[in-house]
Amino acid sequence: MTREPAIPRVAFQGERGAFSEEAAILLLGEQIELVPRPTFDALYSAVREGAADLVLAPVENTLAGTVVASLDLILESGLHAIGEVVLPIVHCLIGAPGATFEAVRSVESHPVALAQCERFLRAHPHLARRATLDTAGSVREIVSAGDPTRAAIAGRRAAALYGACILREHVEDHSENYTRFLLLSPSPHFSKRANRLSLVVELPHAPGALHRALGVFARRSINLLKIESRPLAGRPWQYRFYLDLQASLDDPETLAAIEELGHCADRVSRLGCYPSYEEPPPGRAGG
Repeated sequence: MTREPAIPRVAFQGERGAFSEEAAILLLGEQIELVPRPTFDALYSAVREGAADLVLAPVENTLAGTVVASLDLILESGLHAIGEVVLPIVHCLIGAPGATFEAVRSVESHPVALAQCERFLRAHPHLARRATLDTAGSVREIVSAGDPTRAAIAGRRAAALYGACILREHVEDHSENYTRFLLLSPSPHFSKRANRLSLVVELPHAPGALHRALGVFARRSINLLKIESRPLAGRPWQYRFYLDLQASLDDPETLAAIEELGHCADRVSRLGCYPSYEEPPPGRAGG
């Protein structure tokens, strides 16, 4: 039986101070119990194991694209999307207490974070790069080591949590850097504000199959927000398609489209129908 706590336990991938943790608080507020999980496999099993009530999972980034390791596990998990949040990603160069930028000789972080700071790292070729499993975990490690020659790339939240020193801010290549997360629950939640529908569709391996599938929405003027193909395990060169639509299950046209889609697809799965994230007022920054 699903636990219904006064304070929900929310699992995220990474260590305390990670961007995912910040996204959970941005969406749900401070009154949650945060449950860090080391890997995506551990993240998606958190509810089944009774360690969490909800999961917050990254699904795409405006620079790096789809988070495929996360997306591939959503359908397998059996969880339902009930909300989303979009977090601005602000990378900082962070050192141990008392460190200075001039003393730093190496930088460590998650490979995606390092790649998003390529121009900064190229401008300082004396900084050796070291890939790690997590941005916030890198900060924890350099603070624990107390080595002024080591620095990490992570967000401001990680620096504050571990008592580290921010040496440079905004070291990311592009300011338009955002990550989208889905809030996942063991049971579907229906909201009057729901206006985004996520589906997974498996189609027959036949000419025109995708065209016919998308046509059920186009004929009803239902806007397609995103389409992503992923290979089907055990079926070489066949794919499933993740669709995000600007639609609500309260709309008869949406229900009619899904019914028609079922006649031309091998399988249709509803990941969830939920409210689109509303951006915070201008001037509110992520970190």
